Amino acid sequence: MSAPTPTFPMHVSVDEARAMLTALLPPLDTEWVALAGAWGRTLAADLSATVSHPSATESALDGIAARASDTLGARAEAPARLRVIGESRAGVPFGGVVGAGECVRIYTGAPLPPGADAICPVELLRDDGPDHVWLARPASPGDVRHEGGDFRAGDVVMRAGLLLTATRVALAAALGHAEVPVRRRLRVALLSTGDEVIMPGQPLQPGQVYDSNRVGLGAMLVECGCEVVSLGHAPDSPQALQAAILGAGGADVLLTSGGVSMGKYDFMRDLLIEHGRVTFWKVRMRPGGPAILGGWNGLPVFGLPGNPVSSLVVFHVIVRPALTGQPVQSVKLRAATPFRGLSDKTAFWRGVIRDGEVHDYGQQGSGILRSLSDANALIIVPEGLGVQAGDPVDVVLL
Repeated sequence: MSAPTPTFPMHVSVDEARAMLTALLPPLDTEWVALAGAWGRTLAADLSATVSHPSATESALDGIAARASDTLGARAEAPARLRVIGESRAGVPFGGVVGAGECVRIYTGAPLPPGADAICPVELLRDDGPDHVWLARPASPGDVRHEGGDFRAGDVVMRAGLLLTATRVALAAALGHAEVPVRRRLRVALLSTGDEVIMPGQPLQPGQVYDSNRVGLGAMLVECGCEVVSLGHAPDSPQALQAAILGAGGADVLLTSGGVSMGKYDFMRDLLIEHGRVTFWKVRMRPGGPAILGGWNGLPVFGLPGNPVSSLVVFHVIVRPALTGQPVQSVKLRAATPFRGLSDKTAFWRGVIRDGEVHDYGQQGSGILRSLSDANALIIVPEGLGVQAGDPVDVVLL
């Protein structure tokens, strides 16, 4: 194919690519799901607390509950002596009032009885028969968890747009919600391409490669809370690609890998340019520059490069944020080694974080898939800049 005269943007920035993909995704309706099915979903509305947490002022440890004023000056050589009048445990609070010179045995999470305002841990107590204890130090008000110290009934605790991780699902339960409003799952059709690509487990012939992209991208889509429609694999043929895309009916977006660069057999690129719609082609980033965004019969299509590292890095920094509505999560660390800059591209080099610093992984080729398994960070080097050892650098955690 001769180089076309582009009628669409080329060499867009990473931020532009992300914004363009986001703009093509459909608005998602709200549905209610039980907490057991909420992991990985995106919260569609704010969640308020139906109760306070803790629901009562309670003990942070095992010991006795007493009046702090009764234990002032207590120490190992001159302990304070209190009378035990009962106990308070989680779910079964003490029913009386703690008076002068009295205490109640208490356990972690148990309500603090009326009259008491401090705790002495069990490790500093010595029994004096069944009804008295000696305290080797003053009881501490700091070992009390106050009612509503975490949140109070009516507080807006979780905001719409949050991706519901396991800890956030647990928080929703603590707020008192058995069901939560979430956005409908995006239905993402996934297609890998290439004559050289075969399924793992088959004998590998010279020049062939196992289909790691489809497996890795499918797992990442599940992590994003998407419903994956697997279209399998298509060889390098315009007819085969069109036939495979027919299986994407009902999907919100089609994600492909391979066939989008400058080669003679990059038919996914040709298909979108000649018979579909192109929103942009190529991103000013490395790895992952040949990515293409467009549409086919009204279906948004994002074409990822075929090289596995390129494909997965583009997913991390462009596709995932667009699908989830969550920005790329980065932290600033000190560079322990230099990182090369590129004059016309943002570089995302693989690195390893050790002792609060980030080190160059070493091999940075787009076919070195092992690097994304061994590395735990992508170091962002803005175009036209470089990073020297000792410089602060933005890092995407993997």
